[in-house]
Amino acid sequence: MKIAIVCYPTFGGSGVVATELGLELARRGHEIHFITYSQPVRLALLNPNVHYHEVNVPEYPLFHYQPYELALSSKLVDMVKLHKIEVLHVHYAIPHAYAGYMAKQMLKEEGIEIPMITTLHGTDITLVGNHPFYKPAVTFSINKSDIVTSVSKSLKEETLKLFDIKNEIVVVPNFIELDKIADEQHSSCHRSVMANADERIITHISNFRKVKRIPDVIKIFHLIQQIIPAKLMMVGDGPEKEKAEQLCEELGISDKVIFFGNSNEVDRILSYTDLFLLPSQTESFGLAALEAMACGVPVISSNSGGLPEVNFEGVSGYLSDVGAIDEMAENALKILMSDANLAEFKKNALSVAQKFDIKAILPLYENLYLEALNKMTK
Repeated sequence: MKIAIVCYPTFGGSGVVATELGLELARRGHEIHFITYSQPVRLALLNPNVHYHEVNVPEYPLFHYQPYELALSSKLVDMVKLHKIEVLHVHYAIPHAYAGYMAKQMLKEEGIEIPMITTLHGTDITLVGNHPFYKPAVTFSINKSDIVTSVSKSLKEETLKLFDIKNEIVVVPNFIELDKIADEQHSSCHRSVMANADERIITHISNFRKVKRIPDVIKIFHLIQQIIPAKLMMVGDGPEKEKAEQLCEELGISDKVIFFGNSNEVDRILSYTDLFLLPSQTESFGLAALEAMACGVPVISSNSGGLPEVNFEGVSGYLSDVGAIDEMAENALKILMSDANLAEFKKNALSVAQKFDIKAILPLYENLYLEALNKMTK
C-alpha cells in the first residue's frame, strides 16, 4: 500500500509513535510518505520505501498567524495525486484530521476517493480539543474520519465522554520495538558514568510539563535516597526543569541528580536503570513507562489515564493515586532494597512489554488500512 502519515515531528509521544510505525510499515514493503513541517526526529531516509515531504507555510503580512492547516491540506492533495497515495493516516485530531478532511473533499472534486484513519493520542482530546474554541472542529474531524483509533481504552472513554462522537473508536495501543532496543543496549556506555556500584539508578523521562508532576519525582527520590544509596537521572527538557533544579538544591540532593536535557541515548540510560518514576497527573497511554519496561526497568507510576493498561500492579511495578508521594517511595523501596526482588520485577517488566512489541501491533493497523480501502470500493 501507499500510505501518507501526517504527524508532529517531535522528540516524544505521538511523533515518535507515528515515525516508528511508518518505518516498520516500510520494512514490510509498504510505500510510506511522511508529510509534516519538519523532518521527524527519528526518521531515517535510508529505506527506499520511505519518503519525506515538507509542508512550507508562506508568510504573508495579512496573516497574524500563518495558516498551517491550509498549507497542509494543499500539500496532501498534491502528494496524493503525484504519488498515487491510497491511505491517509493522521495522528492528532487537530489540525491533522481537520486538514485531512479538507484534502479529501478537494480530491473528491477531482474524482479521487481516499480513506482517512485518525489516531487520537491524548493532548488533542484532553487538553487542546476540549477547549470551547476547538471542540466543534475536533468533533467534526473525528466524525468525518473513515476510521478512528485511540492509544488506550482510557483515552477512548474520555473522548466519548467529552465529545458527541458518532464513529466507532478502535483501541490500538502504542508499541515498542524490542529488537531495536536490544541492539542499542549493546553499547560502550558504562554504568560507572552515572553512579557508583553500590547505588541504585532511578530515572525519569518526560517533556517536563506540569502534568508530569516533576516536583513529585524529586520528592519521591529524596525519600528513597534517605534509605538506600541512589542516583536520579532526569532526561528531557521543558518549562519545569529550572524549578526542578532549584528543588534539588533546596533538598540538598543536587550531587545525586543528573539533568541530561533531551537525549538520543535514552535506551542506553535505561539499560542501567533500576527503577523508572512516572507520577503524572494523567497519561493517555504511558509510552515512557513502556520504553522503560522494554529495557527491563520496573515502574512506579500514578494510576491515572492509560497507565494501568501498561504498568501492571505488583508485576511490572506499582500504581498509586496521583500525589501519593510517600506511598510511591515505599513501593519503590519494596523493589529496590532486595536484589532478588529487583531481579524479579525487571524480568516481569520485560515480559509485560513484550505484549506491546511492534510486531504484534502493526498488523492491527494494516488490517484497518485494508478495511478503510474496502469501504471506499463499496
